[in-house]
Amino acid sequence: MTEFARLLHADGPNPAHAAALQLYGRFVGDWDAEITAHGPGGTKHVAPGNIHFGWVLEGRAVQDVWIIPRAADGAAFPIAGNWYGTTLRVYDPTISAWRISWFDPARCVFRQQIGRPRGNDIVQEGTTEAGELTRWSFTGITDDCFHWLGESKPATAADWRLVVDVRAKRRKG
Repeated sequence: MTEFARLLHADGPNPAHAAALQLYGRFVGDWDAEITAHGPGGTKHVAPGNIHFGWVLEGRAVQDVWIIPRAADGAAFPIAGNWYGTTLRVYDPTISAWRISWFDPARCVFRQQIGRPRGNDIVQEGTTEAGELTRWSFTGITDDCFHWLGESKPATAADWRLVVDVRAKRRKG
């Protein structure tokens, strides 16, 4: 392991906020996913993907990598595009919430959100550069699976629109 990787990765949560860090810490590991992109007019496209979560920054944050793979010469995943991005999820005790930053440099998609538990779910909310509201939710969370919903709402719209949903299952072994 390189010095950079050794300094980035952590073995577990930082003891100072270990309980709060488990909100996302429970996802640490490798996941296989089925991604469904929802277009206007009810169109849907499905693709396989994978997600990898790990402890970073002395256990003060959880970082993940989300990938919708495709063959190098294949077509782009319709509606949602191909993902090869990372999220840095940092617990901020001053607001009792998580500061979320998503980076997908290939698609030039960058998002900032605040994440909090809502009942048994996790809801992250933010606003794009264009003023569109975003809501990303983890639902149906168990030790071995979760359902992730990516929704958007233009500032002038009355309703949220489901853009992407992901059904993830933890890899065994």
